[in-house]
Amino acid sequence: MSRKLRTRKHKVVLNRSAGGDAGITVILVILGAFMFLPMLYVVMQSLKPLDELWMFPPRFYVRNPTFKNYRDLFTLMNTSWVPFSRYIFNTVFTSVVGTFGNLLFSSLAAYAMAKIKFPGGRFMFKTVRTSLMFHSTVTAVTSFIIMSAFHWIDTYWAIIVPAWATSLGLYLMKQFMETNVSDAVLESARLDGASEFRTFWVIAMPMVKPAWLTLIIYSFQDLWNKGSSIYIHSEQLKSFNYAIGQIMAGGIKRAGAHAASMVIMMLVPILVFVISQSNIIETMGSSGMKD
Repeated sequence: MSRKLRTRKHKVVLNRSAGGDAGITVILVILGAFMFLPMLYVVMQSLKPLDELWMFPPRFYVRNPTFKNYRDLFTLMNTSWVPFSRYIFNTVFTSVVGTFGNLLFSSLAAYAMAKIKFPGGRFMFKTVRTSLMFHSTVTAVTSFIIMSAFHWIDTYWAIIVPAWATSLGLYLMKQFMETNVSDAVLESARLDGASEFRTFWVIAMPMVKPAWLTLIIYSFQDLWNKGSSIYIHSEQLKSFNYAIGQIMAGGIKRAGAHAASMVIMMLVPILVFVISQSNIIETMGSSGMKD
């Protein structure tokens, strides 16, 4: 006689009052408004004619919306000796290549530190963790000397290669792999004949998807918003953010074009964040300080 195992499902009921739910909802709405209103204000500014942009006291809403600012922006960029499309290409190219290179190299190094025992591994990770406290300006002179020695000044490599070697990416991936990638699963793959790289790529990487999506967001936003660089002197290689700075330097008559350009710069990082936002909290919860 076969015996059936019965499992009893337990429902967890939160004992919370309606007033508590309403209070939490109000707080979340207020916090959401603080985050959303600045973005809405930027969009409103881009639709204002020049007289409303300089109205005092300033108004949040727009009375006479117009797309003239966007037309002025594209006219201004297309009449410059470096085409508008060139600035966009430079920004997109360095952002995409730098982001995926950062993801690949950070993941490989994190896998080695988290799952492969080797002499000096703990010391190396402590060095990486310590480097998070220093701003990039601390190593600016040294970095410039290295770039010059490799003849990378005035090339895309001067922007892309430093993006591949960020400490934050390595830190996030290593901490997440230690917590969420089981040693038993990796050992089973090795016993089945999988190479170390195949174990990393097929087993470990899918298990840390929230971490690498979070890394993509951080890395892409940093590269997308990068302005002028001490490594880039040629106008043909400069970013769209640099071009926006030049527009803003044009004074009052270019205020509308500058407002329109800020919306364009804002859209892409927001879109990347919205697509991957659910993975950020999970990554932050698994990437705390561990030895």
